[in-house]
Amino acid sequence: MTRGIKGLVLAGGEGTRLRPITHTAAKQLVPVANKPILFFALEQLAAAGIVEVGIVVGSTEPEIREAVGNGEQFGLSVTYLRQAAPLGLAHAILIARDFLGDDDVVMYLGDNLLRDGITPFVQSFRALRDEASRPRLGETMEPPAAQILLAQVPDPERFGVAELDEAGNVIGLVEKPSDPRSDLALVGVYLFDPTIHEAVRAIQPSDRGELEITDAIQWLIDNGHRVRHELLGGWWKDTGALDPLLEGNRLMLEVVEPRQAGKVDDESRIDGRVRIEEGVIVERSVIRGPVAIGAGTSVIDSYIGPYTAIGPRCQIVRSEVEHSIVMAGSEVIGIPRLVDSLVGRDVSVRGEARRPRAARLMVGDHSRIELEV
Repeated sequence: MTRGIKGLVLAGGEGTRLRPITHTAAKQLVPVANKPILFFALEQLAAAGIVEVGIVVGSTEPEIREAVGNGEQFGLSVTYLRQAAPLGLAHAILIARDFLGDDDVVMYLGDNLLRDGITPFVQSFRALRDEASRPRLGETMEPPAAQILLAQVPDPERFGVAELDEAGNVIGLVEKPSDPRSDLALVGVYLFDPTIHEAVRAIQPSDRGELEITDAIQWLIDNGHRVRHELLGGWWKDTGALDPLLEGNRLMLEVVEPRQAGKVDDESRIDGRVRIEEGVIVERSVIRGPVAIGAGTSVIDSYIGPYTAIGPRCQIVRSEVEHSIVMAGSEVIGIPRLVDSLVGRDVSVRGEARRPRAARLMVGDHSRIELEV
């Protein structure tokens, strides 16, 4: 009989690299192409045939609960699992023990984006475990206890890194090594059988004070369990910092479905792949896609350039915005050029024609400001 498989989505991190946005919002709910990052993970789990999903949450639990609800909108049944502090990926499995039971689990980091989803990855794990359960000439092949997804990266020291032998077997994993032995980073999706529960109980916190998932997988290897890997074919983004977040937004806008549900006057021009939701007003403006504009937003006497996502209920007036994310309820007024930017919710960015010319700022903790000089 085939064991079931559940999903475990990690959404409890504090998002320190995206402050001050994440002082008031969960990093997993920051939008790319006007959709919260977390929603992509939930949709991909559902597409892979997974129904029961546990979401590990922390201090932003109320906001995530409000956005996701019981999971019905994704075709899922969601259980929330509270993590008192972000004590590592393996710690998330530790606190999810009762929810997971004796089922297999696909663990998905809630701030990761994968172009091609996870369905083939999950299917291959299921197929190998089913095949291993069938005798071959009187023998039973050892099924994989874990399956990891790897991607070649230029900066492996930022990630968990895998080392392979000449035959392609996983023989070692290290979290954020100062001297990486390969350029193969662990993508934020993992598959485990119930042996992982023994592994996470056996390891000790790292120097960072966390239970590292790389240590748990290494424990599986050291104790004779089979750990399989696959190389990622499409792109993958860990969106925990500004630059990869904007890159994820760019990549998702490349495939956004065009729509024209708002009002665009005759003096405006729409070029390329542009998604305009209901209630949008565009007057005397140029919008050059790929672009997504959320419901109820006004674009007046402005230019919206490629790879820009403007959230709902925003105002863009007498401004140029390109390669940026502007979140819900914000206004950009009288700004000659705004590029490569992340503007949070309910933010006002205004240009004033004052003399003498000067920048006038009210900036929160951990902000980053770049001014033209």
